[in-house]
Amino acid sequence: MTTSPVPSQPLRRADLWLQIVIVLGVSLGASAVYAVLDLAEMLLRSSIAESSTTLNRSLSDVPVTDALRQLTGIGFALVPVLLALYLLAGGAQAIPALLHRIGVDGRRPLRDTAWGVALFLVMGGGTLGLYQAGRALGVTAQITTSTVDLTWWTVPLLVLSAVRHALVEEVVVVAFLWDRLRRLGWSWWVVALASALVRASYHLYQGIGPALGNLVMGLVFVWLYRRRGRLLPLLIAHALLDTVGFLAPQLLAG
Repeated sequence: MTTSPVPSQPLRRADLWLQIVIVLGVSLGASAVYAVLDLAEMLLRSSIAESSTTLNRSLSDVPVTDALRQLTGIGFALVPVLLALYLLAGGAQAIPALLHRIGVDGRRPLRDTAWGVALFLVMGGGTLGLYQAGRALGVTAQITTSTVDLTWWTVPLLVLSAVRHALVEEVVVVAFLWDRLRRLGWSWWVVALASALVRASYHLYQGIGPALGNLVMGLVFVWLYRRRGRLLPLLIAHALLDTVGFLAPQLLAG
């Protein structure tokens, strides 16, 4: 039975498209363009297999300044999330009701956590397998999850970074795009494909393998959102994926 959130307030098609362009333009749409350019540069310079990318890098040689820059960057990266929620809600006062509608609340903490952990385990194993296969086939770049110096604040900053990525990606490419594209009359499977393609595109800087993995992850996440109508399990799964991915190499090396 489909339990996905249903749009409530009518908007003109031009307004819907403009909102999509604005939200993507200040967030993951811009990231997708830069990711395509990064992929093209990899291919022009040498090959994907010989390329490397770093997910979390130091922003200053001064540790305290670096931490402040990291924290500031996380804060500014969440602004598009607030914009998407504001547009979905139709006003600041309606945001709590919106969070309830899209399933980001405390109604089902145990069930949401269980689903989130299960998704993390399945997607985590698949992601690791695809990365190894992609490296072997030469279609995935060497990925370094972090080059930030290990200090007492490194772990909380990397966890915050993981939560930031989860919020930006799931709110924008799942909740926001689902609502706006469904209002435009798109069928659910076309919305799922569009959302998954956007998710895959901004991971192209890592190579073809991670992009394909995120394409599959995007399809699964939108399908689950349609079926269960709750975004929180997706947020939990994504935050766990990135937290483990960021911290495991850092702590093992430290």
